[in-house]
Amino acid sequence: MCPYATASSSKIERGRHAEQQACDFLMSQGFRLLEKNYRCRCGEIDLIMQDQKDIVFVEVRNRSRTDYGNAFDSIDRRKRAKLIKTATYYLQVKQWLYKVHSRFDVIALHPVAGSIKLEWIKNAFTAEF
Repeated sequence: MCPYATASSSKIERGRHAEQQACDFLMSQGFRLLEKNYRCRCGEIDLIMQDQKDIVFVEVRNRSRTDYGNAFDSIDRRKRAKLIKTATYYLQVKQWLYKVHSRFDVIALHPVAGSIKLEWIKNAFTAEF
């Protein structure tokens, strides 16, 4: 068995666990889950939620260490552009583009004093058209 398969599998499992924690947290805040791991030709969005009348596109970032920066810092300009393009596609397919309010939130999970801290960054960035 390839030694990388185990490392990759555990990383995928940690990612799924982080996404579930984020989903559970947002649902406890009154959000409703619309899609999980939405994929299209443009990219992938971890969670698509509804917060009252808003459609919320959620990027979940999980860090086991913070030596190389925090989870939010890992969402660079290219990643934001891909998220915006994917969200736009999703809204077009649903025929919701220009009919609903939407935003981009980030849920960052990172270690703090021996435990995992969940940080919610509401309206983390905007689509610039």
